[in-house]
Amino acid sequence: MADPSRKPESKPPLHQQAIQFALDVANGRHVLSKLIPPALFLADALLCGLIIWKVPYTEIDWTAYMEQVSQILSGERDYTKIRGGTGPLVYPAAHVYIYTGLYYLTDEGRNILPAQKLFAGLYMVTLGVVMGCYWQAKAPPYLFPLLILSKRLHSIFVLRCFNDCFAVLFLWLAIFFLQRRNWQAGALLYTLGLGVKMTLLLSLPAVGIILFLGSGSFVTTLQLAATMGLVQVLIGVPFLAHYPTEYLSRAFELSRQFFFKWTVNWRFVGEEAFLSKGFALTLLALHVLVLGIFVTTRWIKPARKSLVQLISPVLLAGKPPLTGPEHRAAARDVTPRYVLTTILSANAVGLLFARSLHYQFYAYVAWSTPFLLWRAGLHPVLVYLLWAVQEWAWNVFPSTPVSSAVVVGVLGVSVAGVWFGAREEWEPGTKSSSKKEEAAMR
Repeated sequence: MADPSRKPESKPPLHQQAIQFALDVANGRHVLSKLIPPALFLADALLCGLIIWKVPYTEIDWTAYMEQVSQILSGERDYTKIRGGTGPLVYPAAHVYIYTGLYYLTDEGRNILPAQKLFAGLYMVTLGVVMGCYWQAKAPPYLFPLLILSKRLHSIFVLRCFNDCFAVLFLWLAIFFLQRRNWQAGALLYTLGLGVKMTLLLSLPAVGIILFLGSGSFVTTLQLAATMGLVQVLIGVPFLAHYPTEYLSRAFELSRQFFFKWTVNWRFVGEEAFLSKGFALTLLALHVLVLGIFVTTRWIKPARKSLVQLISPVLLAGKPPLTGPEHRAAARDVTPRYVLTTILSANAVGLLFARSLHYQFYAYVAWSTPFLLWRAGLHPVLVYLLWAVQEWAWNVFPSTPVSSAVVVGVLGVSVAGVWFGAREEWEPGTKSSSKKEEAAMR
């Protein structure tokens, strides 16, 4: 029998209930959390349509792409002789095949509207894959609005039609399938993206480690590596068969000289320093150093062995670096969140120390930053603030010392933050999310 003197529990004020409801939805603790990605996806589809309808197309590299394709269709196979209005052809052969298709689709490049529609579809497919990768990594829903709010990213896809759009789609598709432990598909998609643009080389160390640890077999890892190399050869056959040195030196040129007027990231160091060989070597050394720190202190942790212990059996005895049981134990720790954190951190390290970034490189940054800042353990307000200043910096044209310092600064915060904040992600045997969190995100 109820105690008549006992007062019923009072509910919190309505505004507190509303705030708690919003927090639950934003953090994936409410059934409505699942509706955030599809709702944002539909909103962005409408936005892409409005951009094509209302915003004029901006010519940058499209005409050059078409001019280069025209020369190839006329029979030219020497990469050093293939040029367009903005310079020589410096992309691998998969780029050529993609833009050959666009050449025919757009009446030899003269009718740009069909290409814009295709790139809008390309953007939406990539966005869907990115959202899928975030969801598999159990990222909170409050990050998802940042995936659709970038002015510069829409411009890169819908108004500029850069080849980076195809490369970044292949990269995210590779991540998606690697998260699902489909190593063959992940490796194939990654190498196809590399066949479009060599920027994807920045992620190669992470992809290699993931394939090594996740596949569960050293032999399988070697087979996947061989497949990736073979695909690159097959992609380049029409050019490798006639001018192999010319193709490799241009498609995968590592010593390219960049113009100071186009740099987005190093404007603040001044032109003299930017063009100096010492500056280039310093960036290369820092890239190798930081990459080595991530490899040795973070990425290979699931192996439960040091890098020396992994390499020694292969070099000294010709044996696999891990035994069968050791490899299977390591493979269990290659979770969807591990895959996404590792590849995006490798990409961020490479971009941080890149010789020069141009505006189209934001395609590799925009969808990575929210996840990395969250994995760094930053408060949501700070995540949004850093994303906003980064977006501002990438929209300043031409870049200024302040905007370029912001570009480098946010990349630096992302790299340092994920190294410190996500260290448990790479610890063997640790779970990156609780059962309660997993249930909430299902």
